[in-house]
Order: sequence, then structure tokens, then C-alpha cells
Amino acid sequence: MAVSDRRIVILGKTGVGKSSLANTIFGEELFNVDHSLNSGTRKCQAETRSVNGRRITVIDTPGFFDTNRPEEELKREIVRCITECAPGPHAFLIVLGVERFTEHEQDVINKIHQYFSEEALKYATIVFTHGDQLDEEQTIEDFVCKNQFVTDLAKKCGGRCHVIDNKYWQNSQQDEYRNNHFQVKELLKTIDNVTGENKGGYYTNEMLQAVEELIQQKKEHIRKSPQKLSEEEIREQAKGRVSEKISIKLAGAATGALLGALFGFNITAAVGAAVTEAAVVKAARTGGFAGYHAAEAADTAMKAAKMAAVSVLKRAHDVLDELSQPKLKQSK
Repeated sequence: MAVSDRRIVILGKTGVGKSSLANTIFGEELFNVDHSLNSGTRKCQAETRSVNGRRITVIDTPGFFDTNRPEEELKREIVRCITECAPGPHAFLIVLGVERFTEHEQDVINKIHQYFSEEALKYATIVFTHGDQLDEEQTIEDFVCKNQFVTDLAKKCGGRCHVIDNKYWQNSQQDEYRNNHFQVKELLKTIDNVTGENKGGYYTNEMLQAVEELIQQKKEHIRKSPQKLSEEEIREQAKGRVSEKISIKLAGAATGALLGALFGFNITAAVGAAVTEAAVVKAARTGGFAGYHAAEAADTAMKAAKMAAVSVLKRAHDVLDELSQPKLKQSK
């Protein structure tokens, strides 16, 4: 990969303008923008273009607070995001609006910690949208100083803040600061600086490294096929297969955890033991582990869920059978 290549992941709540930001960075309409109250981005989308001498891949993610989709569906798209940015992104862009801040903004940061880690903030830059709402001659730095939450977040992100306005700030405006073209140039310089501070590296963790290893394995399999594909096409196919496989195994793990907790609760009660939170959590983890591995041979999420259910049910039956054996012996 060339030194100028950059992988950028855009994160933020529903409707804040993530897809519009991606389009502004590229200077063309590549990402779907929905101006309704529902989230415009239903699926993770990645696009690669050359911008100011850099080959940039932008990964646009579904809103963390979609108004009409279940959490499990969102998790599958986060898996797709992780697959797209493997072995790791050079930068995270945390998108916030120039507006009042609520608990939703804090929840976005909590989600970043959950899916990545607090370490990810060392690679993050805050990008504000709706810059037209700034007071006249007010900079984004002035705005940040007036809010303690954003001030603290900016410190964790190395003080890196930028602002754009996808609707009103046209490139022909006389005020250079209120100009998307100028702000994108400054944003890309900031990303270059972050990459330089991290010695040319990118954010990664065990999860991203494991995904990249799986991608490399799939690439080797695809190369052995009779198809004549470019390296880029081979990697795209490999990423698709890995993303699908991980989603299938997650379906198995989720089903296993649910049934594990349910049967763990019932079995504990059946033997007259105290039903504690720790006991149920342990049962859920055991069930999740069993479901994850039971789904290994599944080729769809539905089959994974069924195989996980069979595995957990069998384990529950075996446990109940073992518990009943001493009582049978005592009755003879």
C-alpha cells in the first residue's frame, strides 16, 4: 500500500450528516443522503478515490441510533465496517452537529469504546456539520470552548476539530474559513499529521488483526479458482466472504447466549439453587460459546441460529440428565 493511502471511518449518530461529509470529502455524490427523519445509511459503504494526491478510502457507517432497525442488524453492519477497514483505519472522523448536545452524543463515544476502544480516540478527529449555524466570525474552536463535554472530547482527540457545511458553504464564498474546499484540505492535512504522529501506522486491535488474517486466507482460496481477477477484485470478494461468515457466527453466538441464559436460569431453579445474576451470565456465556462454534458449518444466519439452538438444547438436556442421576441411585 502506498504511503499516501488512507482508510477513514466516519462515525456519528443518525441524521448528523455522515454521508454528506463523505460526499464533501470526495467532491461528488457517491453516498446516499436521506433528508428524512430516518437514517439514510442502512448499510456500511466504502468508496475509494484520489483526493489532493492521496488515495482515500472512506467507510460510511450506519447511524448508531437508527430509528427503525434492531440492534442485531446494526451489529452486522458494524462487522461489515470492521471488515472494510481491516487491518485498521488511519483515522476516525467523529461527526457532530453545531447544536446543543444531549446524552446521545455521549452514547456515540461509548459505542466507539465498545466496538473499538478508547485508544481509537488517538486516531480520531471531530468534524462538525451544519457550520452555517456558527455565529458570524465564530470559529469552531470558539464554539467548542463553550461546551464542557465537547472540550473534554476534543482533548482526548488531541484538540483536532474541523467544521463544514454540506448545504450552504459553497467553494466560491469569499470567506475562506466558511468554505468546504478549504476545510477539506485542512482536514486531510490533520489526518496526515495523525498518521505521522503514529509513525505512519493505523489503529488496530486483535479483532481487526484477526479479520485481516481471515481476509488473507480467503484471498489465497480465491487465487486458486479459475477466475481471472485483479488483486483489488480478489480482496473485495475475500472481504465479502469474511463479513458474511462473521455475521453468521454472530447469529449463532447470539442465539446460544439467549438460550444459555434461559436454560441456565431454569436449571438453576430446578435444583433449588439460588438464581443469581452471575449464574445467568455464566450460562449465557457458555451458551454463546457453544452457539458460536456450532455455527461453524452453517452457511446462513438462519441455519446458524438453528444449529446453535440444537447445541444449547443438547447441553441443557445433558446437564438435567446428570443432575437426575444421583436422585435415581438414592431411590433404589
